[in-house]
Amino acid sequence: MLTLLGVAVVVVGFVVRIHPLLVVAAAAVVTSLAAGMSLVQGLSALGKAFNDNRYVSLVWLVLPVIGLLERSGLQERARALVSRVKTATTGRLLLVYFVIRQLSAALGMTSLGGHAQMVRPLIAPMAEAAAENRYGPLPDRTRWLIRASAAAADNVALFFGEDIFLAIASILLIKGFLEQNGIFVEPLQLSVWAIPTAVLALLIHGTRLLLLDRRLQRELAGADAGVARE
Repeated sequence: MLTLLGVAVVVVGFVVRIHPLLVVAAAAVVTSLAAGMSLVQGLSALGKAFNDNRYVSLVWLVLPVIGLLERSGLQERARALVSRVKTATTGRLLLVYFVIRQLSAALGMTSLGGHAQMVRPLIAPMAEAAAENRYGPLPDRTRWLIRASAAAADNVALFFGEDIFLAIASILLIKGFLEQNGIFVEPLQLSVWAIPTAVLALLIHGTRLLLLDRRLQRELAGADAGVARE
């Protein structure tokens, strides 16, 4: 029962807003001492667990890298690239990304895209630039709409594409849940039946993205006409 003191340390630490790393380290030390381990043994166990799972922390390296790239003009270069393609529209660009994201997720490459490493630094600026090429400066409301549409394209494509891949956590979760309720299926069966859902997601969301172009044209072109009349 005393080993639960570590949970109390986490709760108190987060309530008083202490640095999360310090809170977790303190909770680990308190838990090990409450379990009858010495301080050295507790720190040794904590270090071993960190070393065994150190690959998890590699994800956090993406954030400073993306930040440095953005500071060096990554978004500006993405906008300049799209500005050279006169036929590019916001909906078409997001649809192309949707297809690529869904196909890569179906092949198990779920980390190829993502909000932090792809949508924010590349896809959203490119989608905004495509709209700016046609309609000029965008109002804030339209800019947020385009960014939300870029994020939604990534979410929907990943969600319905990853289930086609056999060795993915979602397939294992579905398989385990069905087995608990007496339904036994093979992962391959789940993956095969995920294909029609992914196709429907592509058709439905692809239509929404193409309709986004019409919405932008109706709102922005109409606004420009109103300004011209005034």
